Amino acid sequence: MSALQLKPLPVKFQFTRDDKTLDKLPDLILGAGIFNYQYHENPQGLPAATILSRAFDLGIRALDTSAYYGPSEEIVGAALASIRDAYPRDSYYICTKAGRVAENEFDYSPASIRRSVLRSLERFNTDYLDVIYLHDVEFVETELALQAIAELFKLKAEGRVKHVGLSGFPVDYIYKLAVKVRETLGQPLDIVLSYSNFCLQNTLLQSYTDKFFADAKLQVLVNASPLSMGLLRKQGPHAFHPASPEITKAVADAAAYTESQGVDISSLAIRFSLSHWTGPTVIGLSSVAEVENAISGYWEAQQAREKDQPLVDEVIKILGDQYNKTWPSGIPHDL
Repeated sequence: MSALQLKPLPVKFQFTRDDKTLDKLPDLILGAGIFNYQYHENPQGLPAATILSRAFDLGIRALDTSAYYGPSEEIVGAALASIRDAYPRDSYYICTKAGRVAENEFDYSPASIRRSVLRSLERFNTDYLDVIYLHDVEFVETELALQAIAELFKLKAEGRVKHVGLSGFPVDYIYKLAVKVRETLGQPLDIVLSYSNFCLQNTLLQSYTDKFFADAKLQVLVNASPLSMGLLRKQGPHAFHPASPEITKAVADAAAYTESQGVDISSLAIRFSLSHWTGPTVIGLSSVAEVENAISGYWEAQQAREKDQPLVDEVIKILGDQYNKTWPSGIPHDL
């Protein structure tokens, strides 16, 4: 499908700050964590402004990143500044994260959380963030997470952020913490981001969706990483991926099978997530071609669900006991 034939995602909001409510987030969110050394040797060399322009043209009017993702915020901030005449600040959503400092370093102190948000505002050349998540909550004690979220609620009351959420991997813990926030702090989180938990290898998030809305009173539940951080690709995961050898081997076997059927497992995985998930999905996009492929994949997914099902069933069979298997993440919590 050529670029000229691509059908954009519908833009659900008016280009004003007040109209950018969470229910109007696009179905696809650009994962800007890809502008990071984990994924690219020289992320500064990526054509960020061109990528963002094309994404915005095609209706992907939201981006997701973090203060933890190396130079991502600075790269994206500079790119947004360079295209501001065409795409003013109120024409897209900025979602970022605070609290994770380095691979093995977290600072959830209220002062540090506030500094992180103010630094993000400066990097993005804006006076507000649409969404701020407390990053990777499973690595820090529950009480510290509650203190950090209380500070984020203060920043929301000040108008510096519009919506407050948390992100993490272990679904059961992030659900319980979201409920604890409502019970302890007297107001609910607006949004939660879970990654790698609604994908071709693992659909655990689906069994918690109703509970998040009913018990934690969320507005939106975001699914990130439909490729499970690169696990679901024929060349295998990146070196940093935490999946066990057993999961990796099972996925490799599934990838070989789909390849034998003329289907790339990454394409199948993206179609699966987009056709089955009912909320926004974050996908890392590091080129214009990837942006365009994501859009064409989105529309194909709406038509391909029934056609793909036999292949999906066979993949699940090949995964066997590694289907819905996860990996350890974080510290123990008594919650």
